Amino acid sequence: MSFLTPFFLLGGLAIAGPILYHLVRRSTRENKRFSSLMFLLPSPPRLSKRHRLEHILLLILRCAALALLALGFARPFLRQTPIIDPTAAQPKRIAVLLDTSASMRRDGVWAAARTRVDEVLRRAGPSDQIAVFPFDQQAKALMSFEDWNRTAPGDRVAFAAGRVAALTPGWGGTHLGNALVTAAEALGENEDGKAAPGPRQIVLVSDLQAGSRLDALQAYEWPKGVELIIDAVKARNLTNAGAQLVADGPDSNRAVDAPVRVRVTNAAESKREQFKLGWTRPAAAGAATTAAPEFIGTPLDAYVPPGQSRVFSVPVPKNVPGLEQISLRGDDEEFDNTVYVIPPAQQRSTALWIGRDVAEDTKQPLFFLRRAFSETPRVAVQVVAAAPAAPLLPTDVKAASIIFIADAVSADTAAALREEAMNGKTIVLAPKSADAAMNATVGVLLGSPGVRLDDARPTNYAMLTDIDFQHPLFAPFADPRYSDFTKIHFWKFRRLDPSTVPGLRVIAKFDSGDPALVEVPAGKGRVYLLASGWHPDDSQLAVSSKFVPLLWSLLEQGGGVTNLATQFAVGDAVSVPAEIAATTIRAPGGANEPLATGAASVAQTAQPGIYELSGGAKAHRFAVNLDANESRTAPLGADELEQLGLPVAKTKTDAAVPVENKTILQGLEAENRQKLWRWFIAATLAVLLVESALAGWTARRSAMQTEEGAT
Repeated sequence: MSFLTPFFLLGGLAIAGPILYHLVRRSTRENKRFSSLMFLLPSPPRLSKRHRLEHILLLILRCAALALLALGFARPFLRQTPIIDPTAAQPKRIAVLLDTSASMRRDGVWAAARTRVDEVLRRAGPSDQIAVFPFDQQAKALMSFEDWNRTAPGDRVAFAAGRVAALTPGWGGTHLGNALVTAAEALGENEDGKAAPGPRQIVLVSDLQAGSRLDALQAYEWPKGVELIIDAVKARNLTNAGAQLVADGPDSNRAVDAPVRVRVTNAAESKREQFKLGWTRPAAAGAATTAAPEFIGTPLDAYVPPGQSRVFSVPVPKNVPGLEQISLRGDDEEFDNTVYVIPPAQQRSTALWIGRDVAEDTKQPLFFLRRAFSETPRVAVQVVAAAPAAPLLPTDVKAASIIFIADAVSADTAAALREEAMNGKTIVLAPKSADAAMNATVGVLLGSPGVRLDDARPTNYAMLTDIDFQHPLFAPFADPRYSDFTKIHFWKFRRLDPSTVPGLRVIAKFDSGDPALVEVPAGKGRVYLLASGWHPDDSQLAVSSKFVPLLWSLLEQGGGVTNLATQFAVGDAVSVPAEIAATTIRAPGGANEPLATGAASVAQTAQPGIYELSGGAKAHRFAVNLDANESRTAPLGADELEQLGLPVAKTKTDAAVPVENKTILQGLEAENRQKLWRWFIAATLAVLLVESALAGWTARRSAMQTEEGAT
């Protein structure tokens, strides 16, 4: 028998009380009556050196009551063999998810995370199986269950710990939902494809910041028997403010020297609210990165209270080349304090016009073409006019992104322009008439010498119908608010038989059924034919709201305007523009890396900074920034995971329970199950009842004997 609180056994020393009480008596046992004793002095009874115990049974009962009471308060229990867990003999399968996102770069977080993973590895039993999955945007197996099983049992922990030690946190966002799904699926089956027996656990080692993405768990059914154990780590610093670039929309027309908008967010636990924000220069290659770069010019004073975010307009210094990054100062954590910017640059393009028009004639197509291509802060289009009879300058043709032809040209010029179309140029035919010379020019350019145009004049006017809004030219008008072309009247047009041109695609028709706009592929390029001009003699197209967007769509098809994205997040796949023909990519501060032949996208955006695609005639620079959600470093509540159906463990100790603590816990469990103290208390009450009855009987008997002696 063992005792949970053995110090109460000291209460058994109270047994000495009844024994002393029975040994010491202050009066004699018998009384005899005498005559008056008033003249005698009283004297105490003589006690002999040896005393005899009387009422032995009463003494035993009283001592027993005290002993039983002391035993009851000591909470005794009988040691038993612990109940064996039926799953204890089965091997555990543990998937360790180690967060390697950018937020793990905070002070003290990564070191604590590695320590937690090492503890999980050391606690592994000889029959357990462990896999380690680092994750940011995706989870990848650093050490799979197959690797663990193939490694010798004595080397598994050291082998896994060595791989973890080689890891460092990256710059990706925290896609926690994807990682949990990957780990749950990995726990589902053994190597033989059968369901894995025994306990299955996912140990999540992460800072569990509020910016973690859980989208993948919305429609995912969590597998039964898989338990999630959260082992959260904390940063030493509470203050964290992050900077994010407020990127312009695709239709933005921001000027080159317009201020750059930056959003600054401050964590709710932050102890600072005053920061500095301004342009800085990137550190030179090979230079020490510990020192913060100096501001270019005077920085802005950014006041952001804890738990709030504010947008600041950072002005662009004039006549300062190489502006690429904006930095935030005054924060304890530096990982999210820099944003990279590609300043908008004005694109320059050339449109070649071949016709007899006078530039200032308000009734000619060239007049309206020049005004449609007016200069904007983002694009400047130069319209170069050439006479049909004059020989074309090779420099003008090569520089032109798109070529417009309104009048007939010579056969040699038409053949040369056809060759340019085959090499990738875009040619737009807008014939003013349908004479024989124009038919010859159109036949050469369309690749069908037998094509014939005829002048047509409707009774009143013609309208556009059957417009293909799926075509890139009319895609900007696909919205029902902009798709009404019925208000544009055409006074005359050139009739064309589509069957005479192989590969012709009708993009729009007149209400008479005749083609209004057609496209004919020509090698790498294309040739468009407008059956009617946009000048007032032919139509009202030039004075409608559809004219300018339609011409700009034609220019985009010719490659004169490129809407290349310049802002991406870490891990995004960047499409390689066809006109760039890039063969290499230069990472921030690094050397050029080759691209796979024919690669349609770039996946080497693993860190923030400025990248450059090069190799062809042009180069494309773009900026890669940190995911804005990584700055949301407030803790994510465990209840958010529970609401998605995940069985989150309530408590989990960080280290193994010591042996002495296990003994105490087993004793506490046995005592709580047996509750022997109740029996000792009941026995104490029973002994006291017997003792009371016996003491009463003994007292009555002594009284009767005294009365008899007196009589």
